[in-house]
Amino acid sequence: MGHRDPRVDDYIRTAAPFAQPILTELRERLHQACPDLVETIKWRMPTFEHGGILAGMAAFKKHVSFGFWQDQQLRELPGLAAILEAAGRTASVDELPSRRAFAKAVQRAVALRAATASAPKRKATGKSQPAKVAMHPEFERALAASKRATTAFSAFPPGAQREYLEWIAEAKQDTTRARRIDQAVEWIAEGKRRHWKYEKC
Repeated sequence: MGHRDPRVDDYIRTAAPFAQPILTELRERLHQACPDLVETIKWRMPTFEHGGILAGMAAFKKHVSFGFWQDQQLRELPGLAAILEAAGRTASVDELPSRRAFAKAVQRAVALRAATASAPKRKATGKSQPAKVAMHPEFERALAASKRATTAFSAFPPGAQREYLEWIAEAKQDTTRARRIDQAVEWIAEGKRRHWKYEKC
């Protein structure tokens, strides 16, 4: 059986009015697609677990952010990239993908989580230096426009910088890249790393 955490109710209730119906809808869709889902609060935001962290959501000033823990792997599966893109950043319930499409994404995420958990871990055979990722010019300009973001990014360790650079470089469409750059600058200015939602307190 699944578990609903009253702290998630509190989070939704104290969110901005525009965000409350979106958070409620995402929560209900997750439980409908995966009845065994367990809710909790991690990093001060609603987190959903099934054999480990499955997904998380958060309300911001003008949008709601939603993402699966294994987002990148899911995007590589046929038909899921557009669904995840639509669910990732929304300002109204109408912007969410259809219930059927969302349920498909949840079920794929559950299956991937289970497969990852059961896969044997491979021993490292040696260390190799990852290839350098160049900063996209648009990201460079956006950072330069925010002194706070520039300072914070410079203070990040190389690995944390690389996570942002890769995330932006992997965008296949200009609109996706622009959206990621806006989000990245916002998070960086707040001192947040790319995967801040899943970092331990």
